[in-house]
Amino acid sequence: MDITGKTDRDAGETGVTAVSPTHITNDISNCKFIAESLRQSGLWSIPGQAKDRERGWRVSPEPLELSADCVKFLERLGPALYSFYNAANTLYLRGHYSWVNDYLDRGKPQSLIEYGHMNFQRRKLPMIIRPDIILGEDTDYITELDSVPGGIGLTGSLSILYGQLGFELIGGRKGLPEGFAQAMQSTLDQERSPALAVVVSEESKDYRSEMEWLAGELRELGWIVFTIRPEEVIFTEDGLFVREVDEANRIDVLYRFFELFDLKNIPKAELVMYAAKKKRVVVTPPYKAYLEEKSLLALFHHPMLQDYWREQMGNEAFDLLAGVIPKTWILDSRPAPPHVMIPDFQFRGKRVNDWRVIKEGTQKERRLVIKPSGFSPLAWGSRGVVVGHDVSQEEWAAAVENALGSFQTLPYVLQQFHEGKRVKVRYYEERDVEIREMTGRVRLSPYYFVSGGTAKLGGVLATICPLDKKLIHGMVDAVMVPCSAGK
Repeated sequence: MDITGKTDRDAGETGVTAVSPTHITNDISNCKFIAESLRQSGLWSIPGQAKDRERGWRVSPEPLELSADCVKFLERLGPALYSFYNAANTLYLRGHYSWVNDYLDRGKPQSLIEYGHMNFQRRKLPMIIRPDIILGEDTDYITELDSVPGGIGLTGSLSILYGQLGFELIGGRKGLPEGFAQAMQSTLDQERSPALAVVVSEESKDYRSEMEWLAGELRELGWIVFTIRPEEVIFTEDGLFVREVDEANRIDVLYRFFELFDLKNIPKAELVMYAAKKKRVVVTPPYKAYLEEKSLLALFHHPMLQDYWREQMGNEAFDLLAGVIPKTWILDSRPAPPHVMIPDFQFRGKRVNDWRVIKEGTQKERRLVIKPSGFSPLAWGSRGVVVGHDVSQEEWAAAVENALGSFQTLPYVLQQFHEGKRVKVRYYEERDVEIREMTGRVRLSPYYFVSGGTAKLGGVLATICPLDKKLIHGMVDAVMVPCSAGK
């Protein structure tokens, strides 16, 4: 699964270059067009950072081209991830392994746990899936799974802009808004386009502009769409409504763009849940906190569950995910009996049964990542993430102790760190009005939309960060571009 290029420019030690189509004759003009379009749409900013920054990230004159093998992998990955969500949902609701539910319920209010078990949404699953994938030299790795992902509007906008410049993008120019529409349509048993409300919370307000962009694209497809705050939802016994001028419009589907940990701060959250329970409205993603935990990646590798996953998912999907989900463990602070060892984990060549031993790890031994499992404001946007070999031994020891001390209310996971391959990419430096080249590492964020019983690839965003950055995410030094398919 290599990235390939079409030019004969020096690819360096990786054999990777950016794409440079011959019909693009003025890279700077194209970058200016993209940057100005992003500014006008309010999309050229990074969530959580000051809005008065001159720019949000670096713009490239071309998309990142992925090899045909990589694209085939991404197309197979969506259905495999959907089958994993389906299997995880069944695993939890059956409750045959009480320790699994214990892990996934930790820190959740009892009312939300009970709501997740209700029959009306028993089979409901997320309709949008976005993994974060680090491209490696030999193997790519899924480091995150997100079913309430940001970036849909950004990636969709970039796909259209680069498409206007003549590039063929994975998923097509409008793969994201069209995929989103199909996913929302499939939540209802009706042919007409439902009235959709995209509800954006205060916690998620930095993403409002891209959700407003998405709503505009859906309106062009003939949809009735509203991007609203939770307090703008009108509740009646007949259902949920949103007011436009003097007219109250009934909501058929409510897209939940807010995190479940934030429910206590969401106005009318209980009324929305009540309307969904009474089948007056469809809410997606469903209120299932257990499907939004990074602990699921650890449970996928647990020895006691291997037969279950394979039976539920099938050999092809299971084997695909087994090769790309890195070893992940739940940092359980409870004392283990002397004869019980942490599965598939060794420290200094020996098996262990107490996580505290890793506090003394050297920099080489700390090629590990600690991150909150979920249900916390620390669990998204790279918050709360500690890369072992990027901090001092004292900071690492404190991070381990903090994670173990938080187990009762906020479980953390430990994950193997895998360094991405080196990739060359060109970008536009506004200040000097020139095109420069950077060597960095890549995170792919493919967007899958569920319809017709499977997850279809709608587009892919690539984030390329400089080599000195251990965490690859949106930042001012990153290049962010959509992806195209190679031959």
